[in-house]
Amino acid sequence: MFLGVETSATGRRWVGPSGEDDRRAEALAQATRLPLPLCRVLARRGVSAEEAPAFLAPSLRDLLPDPRTLRDMEPAATRFLDAARKGEKIAVFGDYDVDGGSSAALLIIWLRAMGRDATLYIPDRIDEGYGPNDAAMAALAKDHDLIVCVDCGTLSHGPIAAAKGADVIVLDHHLGGETLPDALAVVNPNRQDETGDLAYLCAAGVVFMMLVDVNRMMREAGETGPDLMAMLDLVALATVADVAPLIGVNRALVVQGLKVMAQRRRAGLVALADVAKMDSAPTSYHLGYLLGPRVNAGGRIGKADLGARLLACDDPHEAHAMAERLDQLNVERREIEAMVRDQAIEQAEERGTEGALVWAAGDGWHPGVVGIAAARLKESTNRPAVVIGVEDGIGKGSGRSITGVDLGAAIQKVAAEGLLIKGGGHKMAAGLSVEEDKIPAAMARLTELLDRQGAAQAGVADLRLDGMLMTGAATVDLIAQLEQAGPYGAGAAGPRFAFADMQIFFAKRVGTSHLKITFGDGMGPRIEAICFGAFDGPIGPMLENHGGARFHLAGRLEINTWGGRQKPQMRLEDVAPAD
Repeated sequence: MFLGVETSATGRRWVGPSGEDDRRAEALAQATRLPLPLCRVLARRGVSAEEAPAFLAPSLRDLLPDPRTLRDMEPAATRFLDAARKGEKIAVFGDYDVDGGSSAALLIIWLRAMGRDATLYIPDRIDEGYGPNDAAMAALAKDHDLIVCVDCGTLSHGPIAAAKGADVIVLDHHLGGETLPDALAVVNPNRQDETGDLAYLCAAGVVFMMLVDVNRMMREAGETGPDLMAMLDLVALATVADVAPLIGVNRALVVQGLKVMAQRRRAGLVALADVAKMDSAPTSYHLGYLLGPRVNAGGRIGKADLGARLLACDDPHEAHAMAERLDQLNVERREIEAMVRDQAIEQAEERGTEGALVWAAGDGWHPGVVGIAAARLKESTNRPAVVIGVEDGIGKGSGRSITGVDLGAAIQKVAAEGLLIKGGGHKMAAGLSVEEDKIPAAMARLTELLDRQGAAQAGVADLRLDGMLMTGAATVDLIAQLEQAGPYGAGAAGPRFAFADMQIFFAKRVGTSHLKITFGDGMGPRIEAICFGAFDGPIGPMLENHGGARFHLAGRLEINTWGGRQKPQMRLEDVAPAD
């Protein structure tokens, strides 16, 4: 228990570094001369003094594995390059989310640099559902020599068999079944016969690995391939938006990709950043919370291929028009999502949230937002969550899991047992289709399987803190150094610090639900903080009406750039009275 906080404003216990963590961080600080707060983050990540320099400057040269460590990589890369050289007709079949759109855009941009065109096909979420379908694949096969399925296809036995006359390559990362479809190649680090060493890659990471192998074959033949480093902005976007763990080579892909994105050379991403009013250098936060949701909005409630077309677009005017449309769709998506989320939470609470699974199902709930609603349910209950929208007797659902619980495998098992029409995904996120009358039985079976994994044992999530800071220590230089230990996200929690016994000097509501404050200890400098959604819970009213009371404040530090000046700012996440 950190600072004696057993139950915070959000109902969480604060947990600080262990004695062993403290000793390792202090030893690291002595050996490296790095600031102690940074060493606390490195120690938590298991980084030694010898490893620290390389960890703080991750290099693709050092971290990128040989693409051919993945099964089927050689036939996939060879066939793709052969098709490009010969000018064969190539179709790219992608998923409708950011990962699928980015993966498709990578192939289209690479082919364009080679003077080749490709047909983009993104299925409609409502009319066709996730992944390849028989009709689409058969139609594409009539007019194309090669179909490349990205971010989908690993479980698509029937649709791939329907692609008669065309070769099919699958570049995916979703959990594989016991058998693979009859494709020319299935490159997927989550095939059952893979080692699992690269299981954390998203589909765009797999596509990038294939292009690395293709370019290598071109170099060996005395040819020059397209510039792959310039495409890392798309890989970074997909990696963060698909909540892939930021470990291993993913760290280097995102770090380098953010540098590429900061150069503002990709028309689609520039237009998207402008409509999102991004006014600072891109970070993983921008990818996950500003750019990603807008790219996703087309697949959720609009035209399915809009996001992929924007990412592949090289015309600034056309890109601006598409970005504006995606921004509008994102506003509509938020309104629809809020309605579904509120109804799902109310239903789930009535059913009970103490079991191994929290779920809700409703008529007419838009299938494009059930995944976001499931994420909100998971966050509020610290349980795996599934939300299902029902239309014409068929439910289409999406699930989100908690650390240590493999939701994708459990859903795949329920599908194999016949309770679902289909289902699958990966550990942290999965999708399913189910007949309406089988929903209760399917959710009961899924609950049983998740219970065996210990999902019901999770309490309210502890708030883990990396230590305590005085306001004078929270400098722009320190925050910049902490960023070097990033990027932060899934599998790599960003550093959180507590400020103890703080006085609130200023508090103001921003918009309808956010709160801005200025705090300090009365002796050192004051710091501004922003708490998003503060008035959706207890933090907003507590601090707005503080009455002179003092508080422990916890959250993440960031640099606020305004008018060319930089200053530290806190993203406030939790509060406890300083009794």
